Amino acid sequence: MSQTLRDQLFHWMKTYVYRYSETAFRLASGMESHHYFNCKEITLHPERLSVLADCMVEELIPKLAGEFESVGGLTLGADPLSYSISLSYQKRGKLIYPLIVRKEAKGHGTGQQIEGFWKEVKSCLVIDDVITTGGSTIKAVKALREAGIQVTKGICILDREEGGKEALEKEGIRMVSLFKKSEFFNG
Repeated sequence: MSQTLRDQLFHWMKTYVYRYSETAFRLASGMESHHYFNCKEITLHPERLSVLADCMVEELIPKLAGEFESVGGLTLGADPLSYSISLSYQKRGKLIYPLIVRKEAKGHGTGQQIEGFWKEVKSCLVIDDVITTGGSTIKAVKALREAGIQVTKGICILDREEGGKEALEKEGIRMVSLFKKSEFFNG
């Protein structure tokens, strides 16, 4: 990857995603922080999402040795990532299935917790937009593993550096991030 993709993403992250406030934000983890990152400003914008997917496929994923047949994580943060990464691989002639992991099995129809061609894959690269404690990603990992899918690696846009990476390592997941919280402010 040319550094220009990551540079462009970093600029967008600083411009649209990162916010600081004297009043603390409540995070999905339940924790509070003065630093907030809304990665939907990247993942729900077509141009930004396309650049992000290409950057992940060209720069971030190659840092993880080994192959995988699918990408997926807990809805909603992982959904646009799984679709875009799958499409980025498709443009390169490689079939990688996107998987969606519901927060809980649906209460109707087939009652599935995982959507996509999960019965056709044996391995998955778990993905998330932001990692704080790792709770959402671990929930996805457990659901994927219960379905018989091997999960040992993961990627995220941002590691808030608040214990999530370490919690995932305890679950046997090697997690790499495109950015770290400390890159966005001093102190």
